Amino acid sequence: MTAALSAHELIARHRPTLDQALEAIRTRAYWSPHPEHPKAYGENGSLDAATGKAAFDALLGSRLDLGQPGTDDWVGGETSPYGIDLGVTYPHADLDVLLPAMKAGQRAWRDAGAEQRAVVCLEILKRISDRTHEFAHAVMHTSGQAFMMAFQAGGPHAQDRGLEAVAYAYVEQVRTPDNAEWTKPQGKRDPLAMNKQFTPVPRGIALMIGCNTFPTWNGYPGLFASLATGNAVLVKPHPRAVLPLALTVRVAREVLAEAGFDPNLIALAAERPGEGIAKTLALRPEIRIIDYTGSTEFGDWLEANARQAQVYTEKAGVNTVVLHSTSDYKGMLSNLAFSLSLYSGQMCTTPQNLLVPREGISTDQGPKSYDEVVADLAKSVDGLLGDDARANALLGAIVNPDVKARLEAASGLGEVALASREINNPDFPGAVVRTPVIVKLDGAKPDDEAAYMSECFGPVSFAVAVDSAADAAELLRRTVREKGAMTVGAYTTDPEVERAVQEVCLEEAAQLSLNLTGGVYVNQTAAFSDFHGSGGNPAASAALCDGAFVANRFRVVEVRRDA
Repeated sequence: MTAALSAHELIARHRPTLDQALEAIRTRAYWSPHPEHPKAYGENGSLDAATGKAAFDALLGSRLDLGQPGTDDWVGGETSPYGIDLGVTYPHADLDVLLPAMKAGQRAWRDAGAEQRAVVCLEILKRISDRTHEFAHAVMHTSGQAFMMAFQAGGPHAQDRGLEAVAYAYVEQVRTPDNAEWTKPQGKRDPLAMNKQFTPVPRGIALMIGCNTFPTWNGYPGLFASLATGNAVLVKPHPRAVLPLALTVRVAREVLAEAGFDPNLIALAAERPGEGIAKTLALRPEIRIIDYTGSTEFGDWLEANARQAQVYTEKAGVNTVVLHSTSDYKGMLSNLAFSLSLYSGQMCTTPQNLLVPREGISTDQGPKSYDEVVADLAKSVDGLLGDDARANALLGAIVNPDVKARLEAASGLGEVALASREINNPDFPGAVVRTPVIVKLDGAKPDDEAAYMSECFGPVSFAVAVDSAADAAELLRRTVREKGAMTVGAYTTDPEVERAVQEVCLEEAAQLSLNLTGGVYVNQTAAFSDFHGSGGNPAASAALCDGAFVANRFRVVEVRRDA
């Protein structure tokens, strides 16, 4: 295959960015090559706001032909949570044709080496970045995120996570040298001398099973980790969120072809309505790696049944915040209100259980009883979302009917401290927009335990009364151990309580945020610095991103010869 993009050109273009990413994951300092502000786009080949919106509009009602082999039908059916029928159709694959075609290109991709694979991945990410405005609309209208969140989380933040995975993949592959001259002294005899060659080899075809809420942010780490380590990648999007990942596959196929590689190293597996091909794909012998974000039930099934594959899951958990004391009561309430409201709580990191001592908490505004804390938090959420325009910008839209049903059922679980209300979106009358609900529960009542010890994905939080800080720490421990948690938060001015909560999180492998009162929130993580999940509790079997996330996507094969 003739390369329009030479290896030398790609290395010259992207090696500086790769080196900066390597430095960022070493220092954990803030860094990003992808601008967060929409106005930063429109020059050097990137699409501005108007051009990006026009590109998205042109996709509506179109057939997205990727040119991949084995297409036996055209499928679609996405409807935006904002009430728009996207009308895009995608290739449906005959797996017996597509999978062998994907495998055929792996030899040349393997032989290219870690550096060339990394810079090809960076070229893919650069082209996606140039089209961030277009991708933002695709994410918005498949996930229900408000535009600004779709722009940032679905654009630069997702691209950062993809680049982070490439950097980790590169580090792990070059940890072992390509060649070594080995000499062992033999006393008076001639030494033993050997030449040893070490080659990172891919496991096989990787299956990336996408999610509805964050198709790019959750999808890019596994996709680029597998591609950068030499594996072909089959992308199986969620049926309600195909478009962002289909566009990703199209860009990646174009770059691979231009770089002289087989574009079938990446392909899309869209499905017919109700077809449910994820289980079929997961058990195919060609599939050797699986990345999955979604329900615990299916994640557990993958881990138990896809025995031929290395499985990386991000499932569900019950995220908890311990409220013991604070030196900034207003800042604590404001921070929590934003965390509960962002994207209607439809994030795997949104707090669900707020553990508050029955006797209340100490604050810079004096003692606050349990009832006062809960009432003040409800007022803070109300104040944040009191203006409908601001509320729409924060909440986005409810992604599916199941979330709406859970929200409506939550009011029957206990005393409602904050009732959910409906908000109209004048730009999208078909959008289902709801504010969060906060329900008061008693940690000592068995009937209440059934509610707060189950994940209630969406804008639902439980203010759970506990006897003491020690009881809060023990309930936190049990929750993380039994149900898992992607995030844990705590507010305390007491060093002993802080140590107790931290010890629970260290022992149960949960990521902890302490005393957040400013512009950083418990449900947000920054690529190159923060770990998303730990892989050490039931919520996820992997962390985004660390060495363990990439190192088992390839093996090192040795060839040795007498020197």
